[in-house]
Amino acid sequence: MPTPSENRRVGARIREQRRLAHLTQRQLAQRLPYSYSLLNQVECGAREASSGLVAAVAAALRIDISLLTEPETVTTAQRQRLAAMVQPIRYALDLYDLSPAPVQDRLPLVRLIASADTACRQVRATRLRAAAGILPDLITGLTHEVQTRPSTDAWRALASVYRTAHDVALKVRYSDLAGVALDRMGWAAERASDPCLAAVRYYKRALVRQETHELGTRLIKAGHFLLAEERSREALVVTGQLHLGAVAVAARAGDREAVAGHLAAAQGLADQVGGEAGDVHWLSFGRTNIAIHALGARIRMRQWDDALVQARAIRLRSDTLTSRRARYLVDRAVVEMETGHAAASFQHLVEARRVAPEQTRYLPGTRDAISGLVHTMRRPPEGLAHMAAWVGL
Repeated sequence: MPTPSENRRVGARIREQRRLAHLTQRQLAQRLPYSYSLLNQVECGAREASSGLVAAVAAALRIDISLLTEPETVTTAQRQRLAAMVQPIRYALDLYDLSPAPVQDRLPLVRLIASADTACRQVRATRLRAAAGILPDLITGLTHEVQTRPSTDAWRALASVYRTAHDVALKVRYSDLAGVALDRMGWAAERASDPCLAAVRYYKRALVRQETHELGTRLIKAGHFLLAEERSREALVVTGQLHLGAVAVAARAGDREAVAGHLAAAQGLADQVGGEAGDVHWLSFGRTNIAIHALGARIRMRQWDDALVQARAIRLRSDTLTSRRARYLVDRAVVEMETGHAAASFQHLVEARRVAPEQTRYLPGTRDAISGLVHTMRRPPEGLAHMAAWVGL
């Protein structure tokens, strides 16, 4: 049951978004299958906002539901900096079907492709601002390229930068923009006639849009269908990553049998691929990533004792991507906190912040671990207070 503070937070979010839409309470209520009286009580925190009401409000205001439900993770100043960072990306994404404007100092396609790879590499190194800084011009340049001199390589590179835009937006909690970028990725991948890129998009969609177990499962199956006749190493890696996406979907639904089945399938494909396949679409598919996904599934299903054993058994390779390393460290912090090992939890949070500050700040697990430590540690270290302020608690 939501706490009074949670009711007030959701109600305040609804009021804020309603005012941004320049609607009165009565005007919004007229668009809902709920009464004006109920809306009024929800906005002031006196009544619980049901999931149905929240979904109806989001639909009526045409906003992403996360704007109403997700915990506040950034301060006002941080939000303004993030908005300034993502706005040029949003603008560039809107240019996809417009006639190209004249481009000065037009880069050759080979340079654009190299820059697309650089942007992807920066995200994996958790240098989100650096990637965001080059994405708008890169998207614009490749959009101009496919409209004036279309080629398979150009469409493939454009699909790749749309995927990178999705990754940046998702990591800083702009889920609405991440969804737009994924749609653009599918549009470009179709024109590149690249089944592996299209399947990667299905994998991403399954992770982002897990409203129901059925939807996530259908997206994973659609990706597998695209690769059913493919036998290349690239296809094996993407197929394996789809199984890892299915692990996350099944864990959210609490389907332990499905989790085990998809982990086994992914392990079988990893054995065929051999070693870690970080060179294929930056997916990092391999035994290490499978172990990290298994840990994430146990966390999602709240199997804390098993998760602790799993977390302490993982040994990250020296070449593990920074984004994967940070995710593991935050997951480890959550598990240590939930099993009563507060000092170890805090140490892993500190290490995650040192390794990847830009990503760690916005991972939901970071806030969960910090909040748990604040409420359970008798003598919280001074650094914990600083970290709580850092994430906006």
